[in-house]
Amino acid sequence: MKFHQYLLLTLKGCAMGMADVVPGVSGGTIAFISGIYEELIDSIKSVNLQALKLLFSFRLAEFWRHINGRFLCAVLLGIAISIFSLARLMTYLLTHHPIAIWSFFFGLIVASALLVARQVGKWDVRSVLSFVVGVAVAWWITVASPAETPDTWWFVMLSGAIAICAMILPGISGAFILLLLGKYQYIMQAVGDFNIPVMAIFIIGAAVGIISFSHLLSWLLKHWHDVTVAMLMGFMLGSLNKVWPWKEVTETYLDSHGKLQPLVEHNVMPGRFEALTHQDAQLAEAVVLCIVGFLLIYAIELAGSWVMKRQAKEE
Repeated sequence: MKFHQYLLLTLKGCAMGMADVVPGVSGGTIAFISGIYEELIDSIKSVNLQALKLLFSFRLAEFWRHINGRFLCAVLLGIAISIFSLARLMTYLLTHHPIAIWSFFFGLIVASALLVARQVGKWDVRSVLSFVVGVAVAWWITVASPAETPDTWWFVMLSGAIAICAMILPGISGAFILLLLGKYQYIMQAVGDFNIPVMAIFIIGAAVGIISFSHLLSWLLKHWHDVTVAMLMGFMLGSLNKVWPWKEVTETYLDSHGKLQPLVEHNVMPGRFEALTHQDAQLAEAVVLCIVGFLLIYAIELAGSWVMKRQAKEE
């Protein structure tokens, strides 16, 4: 690959990392619409026993080719850059500008779902049923109440394994799964403070989870492509319940800094939000940012199509 191709892959990884930091938005969605989803799953799946044999026998060049190392390295570098640089920023924006941020992501997810729908070759009974199941599961996840859980090493590792599986599923947010598990604030704090022991335990769990799960997902995409993609689209639409910008807080909790944080929220209309909170609903700003998010996805898709056409001509 040429330098501009590595750069583009890294930028796509950055976009995935940005999405993974936000509860309600999936890095898998970004991978899907940017055209690298299936290659990403297959590359992760290639980290298997054969790869380990090549590595431990020091056949490093063969190992690198076997795991599609250039591709994985570029994407993972982008994800890491975003997560470490944006963890504090996203926490700040979600705290101080929630309506603007959630409106932007609402438009982003709607556009993503419409683009994913194009990937379904044939809408039959199985595809439609799979889509409905995807919507129902994602909706249930968004209305489930976050749990109070321990900070022990084994639960942090388990959280990493579960969250990373969600992170590569379009529409299912790994960050939101962490929120449900009661570990979002804990992990974001660890990243922000560069707490190496906690991050290492979480990464080990994530590595085990993603390698195991990628085999199942790859098999489903190859043998049940339309049914699987329809369910992924359902995940996206079902997750819209989480990113609705106007919320009524019904339960709160104290975080590690003693600050009051929302625990359980319900969606309300902008007028109801103003009556409950006595705050401006920022409706005009929300609509504009929703449209910007929607158009951004199509811009990314057009850019991706242009790059693929250019690559085809070069080959």
